[in-house]
Amino acid sequence: MIRIIPAIDIISGKCVRLTQGKYSSVRTYSDDPVDMARRFRDKGIRKLHIVDLDGARTSSPQNLGILERIVSATGMETEWGGGIKDRASLDSVLDCGASQAICGSIAVTRSEEFISWIEDHGPEKIILGADIRDGKVATHGWTEDSGSDAHGLIRKFIPHGLSQVICTDISRDGMLQGPSFGLYESLRRSFPGMAITASGGIASMDDIMRLDSLGIDNAIAGKAIYEGLISLEEIAEYNQKSL
Repeated sequence: MIRIIPAIDIISGKCVRLTQGKYSSVRTYSDDPVDMARRFRDKGIRKLHIVDLDGARTSSPQNLGILERIVSATGMETEWGGGIKDRASLDSVLDCGASQAICGSIAVTRSEEFISWIEDHGPEKIILGADIRDGKVATHGWTEDSGSDAHGLIRKFIPHGLSQVICTDISRDGMLQGPSFGLYESLRRSFPGMAITASGGIASMDDIMRLDSLGIDNAIAGKAIYEGLISLEEIAEYNQKSL
């Protein structure tokens, strides 16, 4: 059964959301991401998806102090992405308490190094972030297009143990118009053994249930939570069923 993972995106130490990955569209929902994480924890939610948008833009993690505070204050499982472009950055993210590191650009630009991370840390620690725009993977904080598609990128790393992927349709992200069901159905059919996380566009529990019916493992909800379209109580209740 699908697991719903709330998202916390961070810019300048604040909890924000973007629309279609555009930094010009930033909207702040809380001045304190740690307090937001506590709210999720207090409703029985056990895992967070955290993106360091400053890190994604500067190619180096910028908000690791917030990661440490969230982990210390809540004890929650966390997957962290944004700016992980070298081994030192990867190690710092894991050392600061992230349960898993989400790596996107590095998998495209330096695939051999990404493979070494999977082999050294284990597939349970490394998540491939495949962010899609017009069918192609976008890199460097969604500012550049790589020319690769999600299927080809995933297929490259399966022989090296890759077992987890987060796939975001950038055109849907923050739009509250529903996710790209066809994309996730295709990924599920092509990679039956892969843990697939859907991200972008989720606007209701109906969207979650449809993704569940497709066999998707996880769904990231962000703006729908902050805009009150999905309640924390609904998430906690649904997640409890998946245990």
